[in-house]
Amino acid sequence: MATVNAADQDEFNMIHKSLLMHYTNTIYADIWKIGGNLGLRIGDLLDIKFDDLNLDDRTLSIVEDKTKKPKAMRLNEVVINLVSKRRHQWPDDIYLFQSHSNRAAKDQPVTSVSVGRAFKKTGEIHGLKISTHSMRKSRGKVLFDAGVPVAKISKILNHSSEAVTLRYLGISQEEEQQTYDDYVL
Repeated sequence: MATVNAADQDEFNMIHKSLLMHYTNTIYADIWKIGGNLGLRIGDLLDIKFDDLNLDDRTLSIVEDKTKKPKAMRLNEVVINLVSKRRHQWPDDIYLFQSHSNRAAKDQPVTSVSVGRAFKKTGEIHGLKISTHSMRKSRGKVLFDAGVPVAKISKILNHSSEAVTLRYLGISQEEEQQTYDDYVL
């Protein structure tokens, strides 16, 4: 599998603005922003139905498709505002990211292929290798850059171990070894 970039906070915001600017429909920008805030895999993100969200309690509970593990999340203000905007704009939709293409089956979410195409094109504009998985990786990177312990990031991302999370964040053994030179007591 090809390695994709995790965006830092500034890059994340830049990609979001670019998606808003280059697409007349806000769906890709909304997917990017909500996906980054929730840190879900693209399949789990696109499968969210409005009925799965409880905006009053600020919660979303799913079972992750890949791991079959339950995942409960608190929705932050950014996510709640975007979900509310989408519900207001598309009151009859079933899915949070429902396709409105006349070529798509009725009452289906947009495809990960179309999302991936939009993300890749936008990333190329900025010299970044961006895919649908970049939202999830960016969530981990922003947390790591803010000093959140790897153990907590591992739990948030539902990884099987901290070693998996370190690889995921791109922390190589050489970078780990370099800390012995860089941080002398």
